Amino acid sequence: MTGYLLRRALGALVVLLALSVLVYALFYLAPGDPARLACGPRCNPEQIAQVRDQLGLNDPVHVQYAHFLQSLVAGHDYSTGTGVQHCAAPCLGRSYQNDLPVTDLIVQRLPATVSLALGAMVLWLLLGVGAGLLSSLRRGGITERLVTWLVLAGTATPVFITGLMLLMVFCAQLEWLPFPSYVPLTEDPEQWAWNLLLPWLALALLESAKYARLTRSSVLEALAEDHIRTFRAYGVSERSLVLRHALRAALPPVIALTAVDLGTMLGGAMLTETLFGLPGIGQLIVQATRTVDLPVVVGVVLVTGAAVVLANILADVLHAVTDRRAALR
Repeated sequence: MTGYLLRRALGALVVLLALSVLVYALFYLAPGDPARLACGPRCNPEQIAQVRDQLGLNDPVHVQYAHFLQSLVAGHDYSTGTGVQHCAAPCLGRSYQNDLPVTDLIVQRLPATVSLALGAMVLWLLLGVGAGLLSSLRRGGITERLVTWLVLAGTATPVFITGLMLLMVFCAQLEWLPFPSYVPLTEDPEQWAWNLLLPWLALALLESAKYARLTRSSVLEALAEDHIRTFRAYGVSERSLVLRHALRAALPPVIALTAVDLGTMLGGAMLTETLFGLPGIGQLIVQATRTVDLPVVVGVVLVTGAAVVLANILADVLHAVTDRRAALR
């Protein structure tokens, strides 16, 4: 297991390095002038040249990339209108719009995104795995067909349609829930949960569809194995076969998919956060894209990529824990 973990960690470092090269080339070497974006539309050529020198854009490309990596690991000194400021590591630059460190902006938005992702994950696992198990227990009947139709409907309905319907029904018409307004967990746990309930449902209804399909197919595949047929021949009930034996075989792919989806959600559920007005990372990158705030976009992309890479490592580790054969491959 130790060797397996070391191999996965080394592979993650290589992927993260490749991601940094790709992001740097895409945003800083593509056509366009970062100095003009940083300076603003009213700057004259002399001011743009001064900003270019402050940002180190006159250095060779490999030197610029080395400074970029250094800023991620050990921080970086930035020349601003108020003098030289130091950004502590990890440093993702300073926003062109408000001159604040990108790291601080992401940290401020992270609690809302983490709250949204974790709550939605709990709901989509309960709904998806439960529906998949029910479908496998009632295969061939009306229950299985009903679950299949609901799964198809959940997959085909975009999250903004589901979110709008939830807002219209539960907030506007029935008035059972308040219109979502993020309240930190540390301030009021009850209001935190009530205000996030609709965003959780909107994401969970979309994501649970694929978990229901995956659970159903994994359980049915496990039920077709030889040892399950032997248990059935000895009179073991179908419910016991599904819950005690087939479900255990279906857990590894569900765990792996959960870890990857959670990493993606931590990168920001842009549509959900924008629709419900949640101050998360997804809304941050939407605002940064509208204002062409290049350091913020680069910072969020790097954080999103790192979250997905780490989630894949977590998925592999959990898969190896639940299935020891995976660590031997």
